[in-house]
Amino acid sequence: MTDTATERLVLASSSPRRRVLMTRAGYHFDVVEPPIDEPIAAVRLLTPVQQAEALAYFKARAVSELCPSRRVLGADTVVAAGTRVLGKPADADHAREMLRGVSGTRHAVITGVALLDGDLKRMIAAEVTYVTMRQMTEREIADYVASGEWIGKAGAYAIQETADRFVDAIEGSFTNIVGLPMELVGRMIRQLDRHEDGTAR
Repeated sequence: MTDTATERLVLASSSPRRRVLMTRAGYHFDVVEPPIDEPIAAVRLLTPVQQAEALAYFKARAVSELCPSRRVLGADTVVAAGTRVLGKPADADHAREMLRGVSGTRHAVITGVALLDGDLKRMIAAEVTYVTMRQMTEREIADYVASGEWIGKAGAYAIQETADRFVDAIEGSFTNIVGLPMELVGRMIRQLDRHEDGTAR
């Protein structure tokens, strides 16, 4: 990780989980929350991966316009359960509906990542992790919703908190489920550094 990468980095996210992951990985960064509502309606016809990537780009682009001389990292996580794409629940009833939808399923957690460096340098990618969740009882769903852990979480659960007790198996990146695939982020930053150093084309 170079000084250039750390000194100029801005995390375009309001997620405390992403801030923790970035800090633990050793990055130095500022946080600027995207000044836009997520344009869900504009991306509904896209595939789940395309939706996550598009939303990540919208967030990063909005912050990049405020910080044109900085490197900006944006991310967005969705859950794909069958043909349904689940973002963040709007309220407790919505959270209960989402939990019923993922209970007893093998579903995909998808995080789109966008890394922007000025107007000319742009990288967009996504990480997909599969989660197998055991069947939850209605009492378990009710208790989990009452705990409030679902708030602000794609798919209405947070595996890094107490929802891990509902998970039977994970295939792929654990940090992706938390909210930011750090392996992918590291690769993207290193690749952009190599391009800026002139060592890659």
